[in-house]
Amino acid sequence: MAGRLNYKQLHYFWRVAKAGSIARAAEQLRLAPQTISTQIGTLEETLGTELFRRIGRRLELTATGELTVSYADEIFQIGRELEEMLRDRPGRGDVLFRVGVADVVPKTIAYRLLAPAMAIPAPVRLVCREDKLERLFAELAIHKLDLVIADRPLPTGLGVKGYSHALGRAPVAFYAEAELATRLAKGFPQSLHGAPLLMPGDGAVMRGSLVRWFSEHEIVPRIVGEFDDAALMSAFGKAGAGAFPAPVVLADEMRAQYRAEIIGHADSVAVRYYAISVERKLTHPAVVAVSEAARKHLLDHDGGRREPA
Repeated sequence: MAGRLNYKQLHYFWRVAKAGSIARAAEQLRLAPQTISTQIGTLEETLGTELFRRIGRRLELTATGELTVSYADEIFQIGRELEEMLRDRPGRGDVLFRVGVADVVPKTIAYRLLAPAMAIPAPVRLVCREDKLERLFAELAIHKLDLVIADRPLPTGLGVKGYSHALGRAPVAFYAEAELATRLAKGFPQSLHGAPLLMPGDGAVMRGSLVRWFSEHEIVPRIVGEFDDAALMSAFGKAGAGAFPAPVVLADEMRAQYRAEIIGHADSVAVRYYAISVERKLTHPAVVAVSEAARKHLLDHDGGRREPA
């Protein structure tokens, strides 16, 4: 590369690529076509490669040009988001806290983990997104997120530089609506053999632990549904479709919101939760608050009984 990237030149190139011609981009930008053409030529010299090739009177992107457009899309999208964030920011002293929550994490767990961030001395503006882990990791990598809450540490081999901070573990129990729970509580866990069961989807770490637990106890339940969303699984459980697993820490919510009672505890099964950030040492005040509160009193308990993490 002959020199530093000039973002004004990149913007002119990007507008031409989107408009389809220099003349059309010049009209949109209210500039002379020669000005844009010269700037793009300088950009190509800086990059040491052609971005366009002429096919007759038409411009066509080279392979490098297409790659450059994809990067420019992201650069200018981030620029727009920055403008919107600064424009909508209610006060300069606010702490912006951008969090991604994996879709397999129960919403109540996510709320309990993130609530301490709202109680720090500085006013916090929380921006919370729920998505598949892979997409959240990608956004973390380009610093569009400060933190990702997940049920697993950051996998190796993704090309994402980040660090996994253990928040604690939540032991798991089986729940069901009252009548089914009363029936299945007798002779638990063998009572689950052949019983209707709702299971987390393949994307949840809990599923693998449950499969091993069933195998160890020589139990073969009748799986009647699989769900990526824990709240939807609980709603089906409330309707009596089957028993379902959930963290013990949610027992009060299961009873109040879903009229579900604990059948029994899956002794060796626990869900671990992680705060994944690009920081090895946590420094963002909201992230620190989340980590400290989780370790002190949120997770790692089973109906009042504390267990080692």
